[in-house]
Amino acid sequence: MSVVTVQLGQCGNQVGLELFDVICNDAREAHKKSYCSASHERFFYQTARGELEARAVLIDMEPKVITHSMTKAAKSGNWRYGEKSHFSQKQGSGNNWANGFCVHGPLSEEAVEELVRREVERCERLAGLLPIMSVAGGTGSGVGTYVTRTLRDTFPKTFILNHLTWPYGTGEVIVQNYNSVLTLAKLYRLSDAVLVHENDTVHRICSQLLNIKHITFCDVNRVIAHQLGSVLQPALTAHSHGTCSRNPLGDLVSSLVCHPEFKLLSLCTIPQMPSSSIAYSTFAWPGLLKHLRQMLVSNTRMEEGIDWQVRPPSNYDRSRGLPTHNFNRSLANLLVLRGKEVFSAETGSFEEAALYTSWLPSDEAFNAWKSPVSFNKYEKSATLVSNSQSLLQPLDNIVGKAWNMFASRAYVHQYTKYGITEEDFVESFTSLEQVISSYRHLC
Repeated sequence: MSVVTVQLGQCGNQVGLELFDVICNDAREAHKKSYCSASHERFFYQTARGELEARAVLIDMEPKVITHSMTKAAKSGNWRYGEKSHFSQKQGSGNNWANGFCVHGPLSEEAVEELVRREVERCERLAGLLPIMSVAGGTGSGVGTYVTRTLRDTFPKTFILNHLTWPYGTGEVIVQNYNSVLTLAKLYRLSDAVLVHENDTVHRICSQLLNIKHITFCDVNRVIAHQLGSVLQPALTAHSHGTCSRNPLGDLVSSLVCHPEFKLLSLCTIPQMPSSSIAYSTFAWPGLLKHLRQMLVSNTRMEEGIDWQVRPPSNYDRSRGLPTHNFNRSLANLLVLRGKEVFSAETGSFEEAALYTSWLPSDEAFNAWKSPVSFNKYEKSATLVSNSQSLLQPLDNIVGKAWNMFASRAYVHQYTKYGITEEDFVESFTSLEQVISSYRHLC
């Protein structure tokens, strides 16, 4: 089954470009025909001339990034975007969610809907839609939210997984917290799941693990693409009966989102290192999984700085009411393992009931996908997609900052002039505060 990607705004188009590059190169280097064919079916359409065309629609209110993405893809010689698979205008959204949602969204609705429908009709079987966007600016967040609403209305029974890039905490745009709150509140009702990458976290990975001295957005996007690709590439599930998962988005959502109040997904991958070091490194599954489990428990996104003191509560702790040292409780986890000797990897430590809520059995809360094919040059690699409390603090921070600005009515007039009311802000705050409360009181 195939995934149609919808790249929205500057960030969405840049991340999408890197994602297709990672997926295409990984499939090409796999040297396994069934894996390569399954990957191509998911993400590419093969033209009559045998060329690989990304199953993607590119959307931005300015043409510059789209032109660059299409040119770079074509120059790779491995794949390209469709010549008519994009939509742009001549004026951006000015980092204003209301401008994107209330003005550019409706103006582009008919054209975008037709582009997506055409891509969907080229799929023999549709797995779902993957909108990729930032929450900080105007086009990615505002137009992206409007387009997601259009897709939900047009394809009501299709899985929609929104991938969001979270802004730097120090600030890229003065109104980024407003844009983020308005985006998240709307998408939480529209999307089946919301997968988040935090720029601050990815930046630290580039600096501390990849040893990049002068970090660019291209470096950040490449890390995001690597982690996304490690989840979306073909793998065997517990119920796939020896063949790759038929529906990557559907299987991911059904594994992790068991309640409509809990849709926030985070992701971490191990190992991650400079490409020059990979050939000289060896890894064993017990060590990788031990580190990854502690990253989950202590809510750490990388191996550097794991807090080994944090542990899930024992029966003794619970009976005595002892503190759990910021233990990160999970609703559900999906572990994706790729590489040599993968079927010997023991995943029992991720099935412990203490990691999860009391109202969902651990055997239902945990799933593992495996593939004997190494991913992106790593002999062994493990990725954990988690529906847990890991995004609670970043979400609380964004809502708190946005609320403080709103209390003084800072920049609110820039939104109301496009039709967003103060009641819309309040409704968004209320919606996300309920999400925060739900995650905070997981037990």
